[in-house]
Amino acid sequence: MIVRLEEINSDNWYECCELTLSKEQEAFMEPNAVSIAQSKFEPTLKPYAIYCDEIIAGFLMFNSVKEELDGYWIYRIMVDWAHQGKGIGKEATRLMIEEMAKLPDADKLVVGYHPDNKGAHSLYESSGFVDEGDRFGREMAVIKKL
Repeated sequence: MIVRLEEINSDNWYECCELTLSKEQEAFMEPNAVSIAQSKFEPTLKPYAIYCDEIIAGFLMFNSVKEELDGYWIYRIMVDWAHQGKGIGKEATRLMIEEMAKLPDADKLVVGYHPDNKGAHSLYESSGFVDEGDRFGREMAVIKKL
């Protein structure tokens, strides 16, 4: 299994919009189409397709400027329900962290998610993110120091 990231472009954006989550997961995340549209109005957001063996299996997006908690924020990461449970999300997260580590003064990465999102919690905890008690509305923010 070869997982790679490719910036959203004219060849892959629509397929990313067609990716879906399970019904339980949909409550925790905006559709990919909303994230892709958001990136067109906020050019510091960097959207990527997640490929697994040349098939688009997921989508992610992060900000290339620091925000709250003086860190670079991960906005989205999702794997289509049909491709979950194969380690694609974990590998894509590793690749995303490598990419974000190249940003200027990248010493802290932050991601927010709803506390009931057990899949997100497991993914981020296994990737070295730590809950330091930060909360933003309904979401908790976890931090990975680089």
